[in-house]
Amino acid sequence: MKQFWRAVAVLALMVNFSCAHADDTAKLRQTIEKNLPGVKIGAIKKLPYKAMYQVVGNGINVFYTDASGNVGFFGKLIDLKHKKNLTDEEAQKIRVVDFASLPLKDAFVRVKGNGKRKLAIFSDPDCPFCQRLEQELQHVDNVTIYTFLYPLSIHPDSHRKAGQIWCAKDRAKAWDDWMLERKALPSGEAKCKTPIKEIAALAQKLWITGTPGLIFENGKLVPGVPQQNQLKVMLDKSADKQVASSSN
Repeated sequence: MKQFWRAVAVLALMVNFSCAHADDTAKLRQTIEKNLPGVKIGAIKKLPYKAMYQVVGNGINVFYTDASGNVGFFGKLIDLKHKKNLTDEEAQKIRVVDFASLPLKDAFVRVKGNGKRKLAIFSDPDCPFCQRLEQELQHVDNVTIYTFLYPLSIHPDSHRKAGQIWCAKDRAKAWDDWMLERKALPSGEAKCKTPIKEIAALAQKLWITGTPGLIFENGKLVPGVPQQNQLKVMLDKSADKQVASSSN
C-alpha cells in the first residue's frame, strides 16, 4: 500500500511539473510573438543549460532565448565537450521535405550525365545567389535537376522573366542562356499559363523564404549556395540513403 501511495505522489508531482512547464512555455510564446511580430513561432523547447530555450521560427529557423523571451541569440550553439554543432543538428531535423510529394510537373527538367541523382531547386531569375549556384552546377554531373521558378517580390522584373522562361519552347535552354550567359529574354509578358503562383504557395508552405532553396532526394532542405564539393557530397549522401531505404 505504501508503494502505491508513493507512486501516486510521484505521478502528482510529474503532472504538476508538466502543467507548470506548459504554462511557462505558453507565456514565453506570447512574449516572443509580441517581440517578433510577423515571425511564426513553432516549437519551443527548454534546454538543459540554465534558463535557455530553443525556438523554431518560420518553420526552419532555430534561435534561442532566455525565460523572459526579451532577449534572443541568433547563431550557432556548440557543445564544446562533444564537439557538436547543436544548432545545425536541430535544423537538419526540421528542414525535411517529402521529395516524392513535390509537383515535379511544375518544374522544368535538366538531365546531366546519367541523371541518377535528383535535386529540386526553387530559383529566381534575378537572384545573384541563384546565378552563382548555376555556375557551381556546371561542375556537377550525373544529376537530374528540377527547377521551380520562384520569383521574389524584391526583384521587380523577375516575375515577368520567369514567365518568359516557362513559356519558352526550350525552358532549360532559355534558363541557361539567361542565368549563365545573360542573353536577353523576349520583352513583354508571357503568353502561356504558368505555375508560378502555385509554386510561390508551395514555397511558403515549405518555409522557403529566399532563393535558392535546394531540396535533395532524401528530403534535406538547404537554403543558399553550397560550394561545389559540398554539393557533390550532399548529392551522393542523398542518393545513397534513397538506395538503402528502397532495398529495405
